[in-house]
Amino acid sequence: MGKEKILVTSALPYVNGPIHLGHLSGAYLPADIYVRYNRLKGNDVLYICGSDEHGVPITISAEKEKVTPKVIIDRYHKLNEEAFEKFEMSFDIYSRTSLPGHHKTAQEFFLNFFNKGILNEKKTEQFYDEKAQMFLPDRYVEGTCPNCGNEEARSDECENCGALYKPHELKNPKSKISGQTPVLKETSHWFFPLGKYQPALEKYINEMNEKYGWKENVLQYCRGWFKNGLEERAVTRDLDWGVKVPLDKAEGKVLYVWFEAVLGYISATKEYSKKVGKKDLWKDYWLDKNTKYIAFIGKDNVVFHCIVFPAMLMAWNVNENDKYILPQNVPANEFLNFEGKKFSKSRNWGIDVHEFLEIFPADPLRYTLAASLPETRDSDFYWKDFQARNNSELADTLGNFINRSFTFVNKHFEGRVPPKGKLQKIDKEMLDRSKANAKKVGELFSNFKIKDGVFEAMQLARDANKYFNDSEPWVSVKKDKEKCATTLYVCLQIIYTLAEIFYPVIPNSSKKLFNMLNSKSTEWDKCGDENLKPDHVLNKSEILFNKIEDEVIDKQVDNLGKPNSEENNKDGLIIIDDFFKVELKVAQIMEAEKIENSQKLMKLKVETDSGKRQIIAGIAKDYTSDDLIGNKVVIVANLKPAKLMGFESQGMLLAAENEEGKLKIITVDDSIKIGTRVK
Repeated sequence: MGKEKILVTSALPYVNGPIHLGHLSGAYLPADIYVRYNRLKGNDVLYICGSDEHGVPITISAEKEKVTPKVIIDRYHKLNEEAFEKFEMSFDIYSRTSLPGHHKTAQEFFLNFFNKGILNEKKTEQFYDEKAQMFLPDRYVEGTCPNCGNEEARSDECENCGALYKPHELKNPKSKISGQTPVLKETSHWFFPLGKYQPALEKYINEMNEKYGWKENVLQYCRGWFKNGLEERAVTRDLDWGVKVPLDKAEGKVLYVWFEAVLGYISATKEYSKKVGKKDLWKDYWLDKNTKYIAFIGKDNVVFHCIVFPAMLMAWNVNENDKYILPQNVPANEFLNFEGKKFSKSRNWGIDVHEFLEIFPADPLRYTLAASLPETRDSDFYWKDFQARNNSELADTLGNFINRSFTFVNKHFEGRVPPKGKLQKIDKEMLDRSKANAKKVGELFSNFKIKDGVFEAMQLARDANKYFNDSEPWVSVKKDKEKCATTLYVCLQIIYTLAEIFYPVIPNSSKKLFNMLNSKSTEWDKCGDENLKPDHVLNKSEILFNKIEDEVIDKQVDNLGKPNSEENNKDGLIIIDDFFKVELKVAQIMEAEKIENSQKLMKLKVETDSGKRQIIAGIAKDYTSDDLIGNKVVIVANLKPAKLMGFESQGMLLAAENEEGKLKIITVDDSIKIGTRVK
């Protein structure tokens, strides 16, 4: 079989925060293992990835920190790039969608569709903040879901119940910028007619599935979208941060991130071409029908990579000499949970990759994740499982076999590959098993069954340990040294095979192992052969895997769920994200009365933008009821209700103590409306 040209992409991680272990299991580690395997096969592989750096969440983060979006993307691009490097990801390029080259490519696609009359310009109504003088993207508006009553619903979608609705259907909308009620204002946008391409998309996916066998979870997801019918999608939005719409009449508009982010694969390949001094090299991959394109993603990205991106490429592909290839396969993984729950930054549940790699080396993490990938269903990462796989499988199974073999060879055969004597049945079976195992692992990796491939690789190490025990070299070295030499000759050939088949999974350890063997990797198809010649000199051996003690893991388990500030802010300082969790609002005191049998507590009824609520405040010593009624005050509006003296308090009143020890409530000017958020 001839060598293949393979283009591999991993979903561009969104740079609004650091990547965590769940991200690795979805789009990155499976792709890296597949890429490394195919490079060992001798295939021409180009592996593309980069940061997705536009969109509203980044602007919200920037607003919170009072910095520019560039500060946010620069911070997390660098952090994630370094984490990927430490994790041994083998990208040919890790690019960015904020680069001018990406903006140019995205604008070219827009203009191509615009000039061909593919895009439809439509007037729509969108929320507008009159105080901030800006149109509000969906994430900038919060209100009550018309379906389930969730009070933190977005302007077009409720994350609580999944309902989709028109902006005017949202109840009690509020701008996250000013806290005021936005108005609906007419604006123009361009729409991509996704539904027009549904027949072609269904045909494409069916053909790819018949030829290459797509995952059932991906097919079911696509079928669900087709069943509901594809609808047109807005290509542009009113926002400052992003790729500018290249039309004179589109000032203040950018390309929607769903449209331009997937084009980052193409722009990154162009950047790589310039980097290696071959300007048009990107065409050899994207415009060559013989290229095999594999797109690795998590299941939350299926619609964009199986439906949206292919439709965009179909819309471009009119000229036979200028046709982009479509993904041959999109092996999406399910989600990885952490200790039985979803990853949650706010609850400190989980661990980010850069934090993990400050404590442990990459290979044990790569092996643990690869051995439990969520390929067909959600899976879990458990600290104790990580420890067990490192200690029992890497150290006690793989590492033990390697260490025993090297120890015997160094002691009894001067650190050289022993001569190959007459092979007994047990020796032949072990060598045959090694050859067959390498072939099986390769087939599994090739078909995106990474987890099964990793199991089979470790199974060879288990079989090798059994072979060592059954051959009893500690006995034969005294009674039949030729037999002992043959046993260790076979063991070293197996070690070479193990170094090769584990290289895609634990590359650092395999490199060390090849160094111990004083040898280099060969092509995968020769894996399982007798690649070490008798009398070949070995290098000094070393322990590849250190065991992880219980107290190290127990510490990580104990830290789960603790506030981030407890570990990171021992000086009492909080990060800005902690401050923004507190919702301070203006309220007006409508009623006030002292609570019987209490010297300090006063029961207040205050008016807010969401109606009246009761607050119990310890100000009775310093204020009478008459003093309080009518005042506009500042309250903590999102405090969990608590009971004081049998009365429920639904917030907290802000006050300060003067030099005489008397409390003074914080009041605001009458011109400030009730419900205004205090920043």
